[in-house]
Amino acid sequence: MGKLLNTAMTAYDLAWRAAVPLLGGNKRLKHGLGQRTLEDGLPAKADLWIQGASGGESYLTWEVLRRLENPLKDRSLNVLATTNTKQGMEILERAAEDINSSKRGIALQTHYFPFDAPSIMRRALAHAAPRVALILETEIWPGFLRACKEQGTKIVLANGRMNTRSLAGYLAAKGLFRELAPDLVLAMSDRDAMRFATLFGRDRVQTMPNIKFDRMGASAAMSRKDNPLKDTIAPRTDFVVFGSVRKEEEQDVERLVADLHRSMPKAVIGLFPRHMERIDRWKELLDQNGLPWTLRSEQTGTAAPGVTILWDTFGEMIPAYALCRTAFVGGSLASLGGQNFLEPLTCGVVPVVGPSWHNFSWVGEEIFQSGLVRQGQNREEVLAMLLEQLKNPPARRDVVAKVRTYIRKRQGGAKTVCKHIAHLVIND
Repeated sequence: MGKLLNTAMTAYDLAWRAAVPLLGGNKRLKHGLGQRTLEDGLPAKADLWIQGASGGESYLTWEVLRRLENPLKDRSLNVLATTNTKQGMEILERAAEDINSSKRGIALQTHYFPFDAPSIMRRALAHAAPRVALILETEIWPGFLRACKEQGTKIVLANGRMNTRSLAGYLAAKGLFRELAPDLVLAMSDRDAMRFATLFGRDRVQTMPNIKFDRMGASAAMSRKDNPLKDTIAPRTDFVVFGSVRKEEEQDVERLVADLHRSMPKAVIGLFPRHMERIDRWKELLDQNGLPWTLRSEQTGTAAPGVTILWDTFGEMIPAYALCRTAFVGGSLASLGGQNFLEPLTCGVVPVVGPSWHNFSWVGEEIFQSGLVRQGQNREEVLAMLLEQLKNPPARRDVVAKVRTYIRKRQGGAKTVCKHIAHLVIND
């Protein structure tokens, strides 16, 4: 199998060499291109290399580093944190300011994740020479894994998740991936652990709490006096938020908005399309239904009863959740896997979602059984739940208390990862 792996990696490297000159024109990859190709220099020496694909994983990197204690007694622990995206890098740079100013004996440097060409990764790993590589969520990069193996770097894949479709793809080259297997896989659920065990072998797979619950622990409900929308939404307004609405479900949401308006004509609706380019389409849909609307960017003073506010500004969905009586979270009436229904929850609002929510299956089905999130199997059920909560919303403080209890019972993922990192660093 070693010969087969060498042949496969040679072909993989040739494919990358052909692709790299073309990737410079990619809008997403042009940021940090010199770091991705190593033309702008190599990452500095590191004891620990942490890789997280984009913004969400970079927040997980930050969460792990907040809880990590330096296991080295004689010097600082040097950490290299990498990511693939501009958003991820912005988060890592903020994390570096936080960690490097904390004086906890951890020195953090940031770098874009190099292109996975084996020849590039071999240079990067040989220079950084980390004792341990921590991969957050499912980042199975063959060039990186092979270079770690050659360097003698221990590999930990944490917060691991894998669906059946991904597993089927990896199993097409099961022998190759077995040779590249991480030394330890910490999976988010028993199902994920079973899939990783099928690919990498049962002896190296364990389960862990999801680090995302650790991040949520710092969340606090926004008070009205601190809310930037307090002058836009009057107290005791029947305010409903439709958050992160996706293109594929617009027809259903259009009818939801119209039906809700007919049932509660004085309700104010805040409509947040997931993508801003859908604003013009929503203007047309609301006009077709004869519904009054205004753009958030043009809203002055308190919103009039019965108006739909089309949110064409960024960064205000959380404040809107903090003022609404009920909320629908999109990406769930079409088979899209759902958007983040935890955001309204941490604001003390029980959200309503449609039947599709698999993107957040890590939260656990118990969140529906506990009544913290309500799920309608179709548009009609979603409407009934929204109207019910408009008329009789749960007390915010009670919701927040239940959410904190739910989260607290599921925390500890970052601490688990830190324990394994410390053991591997000092036993390298």
